[in-house]
Order: sequence, then structure tokens, then C-alpha cells
Amino acid sequence: MATLIHNARIYVERGVFAEALLEVDGIIRAVGTLAEVEAAAPACVTRRDAKGRTIVPGFNDSHQHLLNTGIALADIRLGDCRSIAEVQDVARRWIAENNPAPGTVIHGMRWNQDYFAEGRLLTAADLDEISTEHPIIFDRACGHLLTCNTLAMQMAGITRDSVAPEGGTIERDADGNPNGVFTENARQAVRSLMASRSVEETVRLIRTGMAHAAQCGVTSVQTCDLRGRDWETTLEAYNQVAADQPLTRVWHQSSFQEPEGYRRFLERGCVMGSGTPFNRFGPLKLFIDGSLGARTALMRAPYADDPSTCGVEVLTPAQIDELVGLANSHNCGVVAHAIGDLAIERMLDAFDAHAPGDGTNPLRNGIVHVQITDRALVERFTKNDILALVQPIFLHYDTQIVEDRVGAELAGTSYAFGSMHRLGIHMSFGTDSPIEDMNPFENIYCAVTRRTLQGKPEGGFHPEECLDVETAVDAYTIESAYATFEENVKGRLMPGYYADLVILSDDIFTVPHDAIKSIRAVATMVDGRWVYDTEA
Repeated sequence: MATLIHNARIYVERGVFAEALLEVDGIIRAVGTLAEVEAAAPACVTRRDAKGRTIVPGFNDSHQHLLNTGIALADIRLGDCRSIAEVQDVARRWIAENNPAPGTVIHGMRWNQDYFAEGRLLTAADLDEISTEHPIIFDRACGHLLTCNTLAMQMAGITRDSVAPEGGTIERDADGNPNGVFTENARQAVRSLMASRSVEETVRLIRTGMAHAAQCGVTSVQTCDLRGRDWETTLEAYNQVAADQPLTRVWHQSSFQEPEGYRRFLERGCVMGSGTPFNRFGPLKLFIDGSLGARTALMRAPYADDPSTCGVEVLTPAQIDELVGLANSHNCGVVAHAIGDLAIERMLDAFDAHAPGDGTNPLRNGIVHVQITDRALVERFTKNDILALVQPIFLHYDTQIVEDRVGAELAGTSYAFGSMHRLGIHMSFGTDSPIEDMNPFENIYCAVTRRTLQGKPEGGFHPEECLDVETAVDAYTIESAYATFEENVKGRLMPGYYADLVILSDDIFTVPHDAIKSIRAVATMVDGRWVYDTEA
């Protein structure tokens, strides 16, 4: 099978564009002028006129949750709600339309109290007004805090005497009773009510997530789905998807917070680098702290707007060190969720302790999010070439709260994407979908402008940290490929690379920066197959 794409503006690398591309059996064979590419084409080749449009490598989301994205597309979506009353209305409407049997868990995602007119967290009392016949679990936008109703707490065995596990909290009302709000490790007691999914259902949800990825122009994902009690079911589902023309290449960031479970995972042969180009095992994924929005990100100093807390310590330094040592001793890298400056510092400490000592990072250990930093903390990434897997789209929300949370001085050195690039840090882009939508164009817009999707602030939040468009596209393509040891076969449109690409509705390199967020994928190719095509 061969495809020749012509009349295009094909991004090869910074400052270099071509007009035509040839792929044969999923591999790019030629890139250049139409005459050069035609000379390399076999007799039987399918031609596609790109109509002058720009083509870039397929986007590679360097950290997300693909299965949860499929789940989010099926469950109650609360991200647009601007009041608790609206949350209640949306949920009641969903229940009326879907008519779940009494006792069925009702699940919703992406609510954010900072957008509510009431300006406070959801509580069990709010959810009780939706239904007392169904256990209700609503995850906050960050995924690190949930609220459930009274019935859910009763079914989970939560009482006034319940004690939160280490690394989590059970919030309480003025009388000392649990109020339905659970953070970090305490969430599992409630989430255990959600029935385990069959392999068949998991396959369907993964395919739903992949279809959304294709629509977004995302051809590869680094996903944190193999975790907890259901990882074997999830892995079997991914194996089935990979065997039947998958729409997306998958690199697993597998999450285990304790050594015993991770050892069993490794004993099953799930070591970094094994698998296929569409279903490959990657690093161990750790969670060190929570989120800025929920004030559970682990900070060196108390929160400026809540001096009673420095956040939540999900893993202790000793636990982090043991898990990093275990993974690295099996030639497996580690990527760690760390948002607060103390969480980031502790991960760098652990990586430095297990580094080979020559400034290199052969296992490509990295930190996901890297939000709250001072200059010295950012510079520490260069000591042992630690990767930064960041989400510029977080600026859309976080710029509205970060100064309140951590103060103006520390906020000014945070989300330091420009500094990371200038320091030569391997920085890749992701969305943490479904925490944010998988849309790469909104993500790039935030990196380039450092403004919200509504264009605020006008000059950008600390514009000295803005990136140019080429750097942002490269962070989403070749740098994400570097994180998975695939920089020689993925992330560029050059001979020998995978034929993973996306045709854009507009030229991302020349449109006004404000217009970047409105760009869309016209067509997406993975392995030489058109997996999404608005012109088919």
C-alpha cells in the first residue's frame, strides 16, 4: 500500500518545508518536491491533493489517560457547569434520560468549584439533592478530589469514625461528620463502588478514546491506564485493540504506588520497551502529590490562601526512593506526577540518588506537570538530563488561581516552559486528558501566548516564558517521541519515519497566534492509514 500526498506544505523541521510526501506500507519513503517524490513512487500509488494545506507529524500526547477519556465521553460531563445548581440540573437530566436502576453508581467528571457562582466545593448534601436512590461520585477537574453523596458513603462503609489513609484526607463538616469530600489516597474507599469493567466494555471505551484522539490529530499517546486492581483486565483490552487495526499508538505509563504490586507487574514481563509499536510498556508512573486547584499539590511553604496546609504527601521520600530504585534496577524508567515545588524537589532528589553519575539519563526518567518552580529547581533538571512532560493547557485555568495559591513571586517562576527550552531540557507536551481535552491546538495556543482561551491576560502570563510555534510543535512531536525512545522513527516527516501525520485546517506557522486555538485536523494518518478524514 502506498500513498503520495502532494500540493502540501509539509513541516520537515524548523525552517524546512516540502511539497510532497510518499509513504509505503506505513513508512515514509520520500519527502521533497513532487518530481522527487514521484520518481520514488511505485506504479500503484494512491494520490491525495492536500489543497495547499500544512501537514505536521502526528501529535504525541506525552501524558494522559486514554481509557478515562473514553469513560469521560460516556459519563456525566460537568466541565461547563458554572454553579452547583447547574451541576444538579445536568445530573438530574442525565438520570432521567438514562434511567439507571436504583443502586447503580452515577459518575461525573471535570467540575471545578472555582467556576461556580457559589465559590465552594460540592458536598454530599448537594449530591443528595440529585438522588438518594443512586450512589453518586463526581470527580473534580483535577482528578485528585471527589465528592460523593450520603448513600455512596454508606455503601463504602464511611462513618464518623473513619480514618483517612496515609496520603489522603476525608473532609468533615462543622460537626465532625464526613461531608462527602475525599482527596488523594482516601478516594479509593469510595471509588471501589464503581464496578469492575469487563474486557469487552474496556475495549469499547479504549476505542472511543482513540477515535477522539484521531479527530484531534493525536496519533500517539503515553497513557496511565494500567493501574490498581483492574490492570490485567485493562491490559487484555489493550492487547485486543492492538490486534485489530488500532487508531492510536500506545506507550503505557503504568502506575503502582507500592513495591509488591509493581514487582508482580514486572514478573509478568511488563518491562519498559517490550511490546509492539502500537502497544508498548513504558516507565513506572508515580503520584507524589495532588493538584493546585484542590490545594493538595505538595508545597515547601503553606498555601498563601490557606496557611493551614502545604498540600498532601502522597508518597514519602523513602517510598519514592524505593520505587525509583526498584524500577531502575529492572532497566525501567520512572515518570512522576509532581506539581508542587516540594514534590518536584523530592523527585529530583530520588533521580539524582539513582543517576549513573555522568550527567546522563539512559532510562529517560522524567517529571510530569512540573508546575510550581523557582529558577534553581528548573535548573536542577539539567544536572542529570531529567525530562519534563508538561501541559501548557493548564495555564488556561491555573493563571487565574496560581498567584492566590502560592504568591506572585513564586507564580512568576512557575510554568517555566521558555526557561526549560533555553536550558535544553527535554520538554514534551501532553494534556492529561480527560483532565483537559485532548485538543493539541488549544494546548499549543497556551504555550505560545500564555493566555487563557478567552485571551486573558492581554499580554500573556509572564510572556518571557512564551514559546515560538516551531518549538511548541516540536515539543508535541519529536520531543514526545524522545520520551519513548522513538525519536529515530517517530515525530518527524522524513524518510524512515512512521507515516503518522495530520493535515491541518490552517497553517499553524503563519496564522495569528490567537487563531491557533481554532485550528482543527482535516485528516489524520496513522501507519499509512487514514484513521480520521473530514474529506472522505
